[in-house]
Amino acid sequence: MMASPLSGRELQALDGFLATRSYLCGARPGRLDGEARARVPAAALTDEVPHLRRWFGHLSSWLPAELTAPPPDGLTLERALSAGREEARQQLDGELQRLAALRARLCSGDASDGDVSGASNTGKQRHESSRSAGAGGKLILKTAKGTRDFQPAQMALRERVFASIVETFKRHGAETIDTPVFELREVLTGKYGEDSKLIYDLKDQGGEILSLRYDLTVPFARYVAMNKISSIKRYQIAKVYRRDQPSQARGRYREFYQCDFDIAGSYDPMVPDAECVRIVAEILESLQLGTFVVKVNHRQILDGLFEVCGVPPDQFRSICSAVDKLDKSPWEEVKREMVEEKHLAPEVADRIGHYVKFSGGPELVDTLLKDSALAANKNVSAGLEAMRAFLGYCALYGVGGRVSFDLSLARGLDYYTGVIYEAVLEGGDVGSIAGGGRYDGLVGMFDPKGRSVPCVGVSIGIERLFAIMEARADKADQKVRTTETEVYVCSAQKGLMDERMKLLTTLWDANVKAEQSYKKNPKLLQQLQYCEDHGVPFAVILGESELQRGVVKLRHVATREETEVQRDQLVEVLRAKLAALG
Repeated sequence: MMASPLSGRELQALDGFLATRSYLCGARPGRLDGEARARVPAAALTDEVPHLRRWFGHLSSWLPAELTAPPPDGLTLERALSAGREEARQQLDGELQRLAALRARLCSGDASDGDVSGASNTGKQRHESSRSAGAGGKLILKTAKGTRDFQPAQMALRERVFASIVETFKRHGAETIDTPVFELREVLTGKYGEDSKLIYDLKDQGGEILSLRYDLTVPFARYVAMNKISSIKRYQIAKVYRRDQPSQARGRYREFYQCDFDIAGSYDPMVPDAECVRIVAEILESLQLGTFVVKVNHRQILDGLFEVCGVPPDQFRSICSAVDKLDKSPWEEVKREMVEEKHLAPEVADRIGHYVKFSGGPELVDTLLKDSALAANKNVSAGLEAMRAFLGYCALYGVGGRVSFDLSLARGLDYYTGVIYEAVLEGGDVGSIAGGGRYDGLVGMFDPKGRSVPCVGVSIGIERLFAIMEARADKADQKVRTTETEVYVCSAQKGLMDERMKLLTTLWDANVKAEQSYKKNPKLLQQLQYCEDHGVPFAVILGESELQRGVVKLRHVATREETEVQRDQLVEVLRAKLAALG
């Protein structure tokens, strides 16, 4: 017997459920999607149910035989409709609140950078346009909040740092991939814990529900699952986006680069994890930023510690997120959040406070195992033995002195399952400059069969590194060279532009980085001044007498020493001098 078509109210509820999902069964459609689609009349796919219409069209690209995946967590169509009605109600309430907030700001003349979306976004844009126009209606140009332009000197510094980091990644055998800047929204949601509120959602354009990527780790896990990869060592350098409160002084932006290195595959415990710490140490040492320490901990130890202290299991992740703030806030503020906002018993918070003050080296493992309550907990004892092996491998890799076993380290992201680490500069105030850990369950969240691929990785906080390096360069008044020009072709008299072009062609053909003035008859002093201002190491000077004798003058710009070189030997001599300069 064929199931009856869904009613108008049920169709609205299903549309509400699909407002934040591509399919009922997750990232891929399944059996429930096929059953629901059979109950949706094509005539009901109007503009009033845009999410339902999108979902209906997407399902047409799947064969009935492919719609076999079971619903997640026992989801039924009835439960989806109930959740959809609640989500639609919450969306309506949220939109009404945003409209009220926007109206209040417009009336007060202060439309700040708050989040205004949907129908209210048009009004915000109109207000922002009028507010950014100066006297006479002239547009005041600026970058969006949390973004920035980069000057040539800044980009030159960035290119050199990126090259150094890539060289380190390649030294450890990594290959690179790239993933889209936006993902299906459900790929990202539910992976970051409380930080999920920082995800940038994109307006539905009648297609898929999308969000800008929050980091490079979750897209990498999706890539591994989608391509059925069992092992890979990869690096990726790309921009990510977070709806955070920016702080230029601390190197925190809404659009910024991440440099990720990850190892996916089943290997002996802690061997890949220790190599990730070695990679962090190599990069930070090469950049000569000062003394740093890599704090390490283990999620299994944290979970066992919370269990011993009396934290309810359903609060492990939220309390972990609170502990993660100890590097920025004193214990009193963290405890207040646990008790007042997350409703943890004060005595439980105090027991946590006792343990999270511990830090040290391998000897801390033995100290904690002497605590009978901790030693009796399976998670704690297993995690401590794993940490003992990890610290031993770090010592073998020559970075044992850089590592501190720190029970206050938590890292707030939900997907971590094992060892976690975070690098900080000693005496610095920019926060962590690298972080990562093991996330064995993330790939399985995207695989239809739940196939798990163990993963561990690290992300370099490149924007914070740049903030430190740029501040130091400004303080020291260091001049950063922004081009790689090796030789500048000059003329000493008028009418020699054709000869300059011929010589430039010879140099370019020989893969020499060269340039000239774009004026036909530039003054020699201006040409030489250009070389000094831009750090060009050599200048080749052409003159009438030199042309008649088949020679050129090769000038070392820094010392102003000049030598005559046969024109057909210029490339060879120039390469030798450049090599001597290093």
